[in-house]
Amino acid sequence: MKKTLFLLLAIVIACGSVMAQHRPHRGPHRGPRHHFSRVERHHPRMGRHHHLRSMATPKVPEFLKKGDKIAILSPSSVPTDLSIIDKGAKVLQQWGFKTVEGPHARSNYHTYAGTTDERLSDIMWALRDPSIKAIVCSRGGYGSANVLTKLSLDSLRKYPKWIVGYSDITGYLSAEVRAGNMGIHGNMCGYLAKTGGTDQLSLYLRDMLMGKMPRYEVPGNEYNKPGKASGILIGGNMCVYGDIADTPFDILDRHFIDGRDIILFIEEVEEPYSRIDRMFQHLILRGAMDKIKALVVGRFDGCPTSRGYNSVFEFIAEYTKDYDIPICYDFPTGHDESWNYPLIEGCPVTLDVSKEKVTMEFNLPK
Repeated sequence: MKKTLFLLLAIVIACGSVMAQHRPHRGPHRGPRHHFSRVERHHPRMGRHHHLRSMATPKVPEFLKKGDKIAILSPSSVPTDLSIIDKGAKVLQQWGFKTVEGPHARSNYHTYAGTTDERLSDIMWALRDPSIKAIVCSRGGYGSANVLTKLSLDSLRKYPKWIVGYSDITGYLSAEVRAGNMGIHGNMCGYLAKTGGTDQLSLYLRDMLMGKMPRYEVPGNEYNKPGKASGILIGGNMCVYGDIADTPFDILDRHFIDGRDIILFIEEVEEPYSRIDRMFQHLILRGAMDKIKALVVGRFDGCPTSRGYNSVFEFIAEYTKDYDIPICYDFPTGHDESWNYPLIEGCPVTLDVSKEKVTMEFNLPK
């Protein structure tokens, strides 16, 4: 019996010695060299609990009240007319808000508003400052993908704030939703500067920022496929969210949309039919079209008719004819700013489609 015990003890000691020899050497602990906090430096992937997190309805950032501060940033391209920053700020001030400008909002680095790191630093500055309650972008353009390579979802999750914009800003709004926050797909400084902020679309945006939800009712379209659906509203510019597919910022990621009711809205500008064809094929091949509960087709401005179709809507209607879901056409979203209603990305909505009219109601979580 004693010999057996001694033999077992010897085996245990030998195994422990072998494991110790093969244990990786971690070396001395070195603190983070970057100025971001440890949480903010985390890789943008959502972590092992990302699926559980994604099943929750995105969080509603704090609504604004008069006197709150809004940051104006240029996180993508620099405005070709820098005066829209001043004029947009004036409109926001007339609405009762205070405004601050990002340090690089007017910078010009190869048409981007600063280098990738400069634009990232502007975003982090606005997110971290507790006195800043929302971010309104000066314009879209190009460049969100550059910044997203360095922007952590944990940072967006840690500092939930309204981000307002469209076009290339779709990338940032997608990141917000994947981080668990809602955002606003809507007009930016250029439109506010042009209209003075007194038109109905601008007032929709003002009220939305302050927690007053509109109920949209718009004319129907001959291509509408009637029906009613409820779900989380996501989408935006097809090129932009297509380019970030299969990344941590992908709003149509299978893990994000599986088991959820999703209503997708799409818009595009100055793209040939061949490109739109590829984008729809991508949606189908990745399984997104089989998952959504309804499709909202916005404006496709400057997309020339071709290939024997009379319109982009006819082209899309042929692509979607076999999907038994409500589909509406020419909904007010897109690059035609006079037909670009503010939409809350990540918000539960109810969509009711008929040939005569379309209604959309926002159902904010209680």
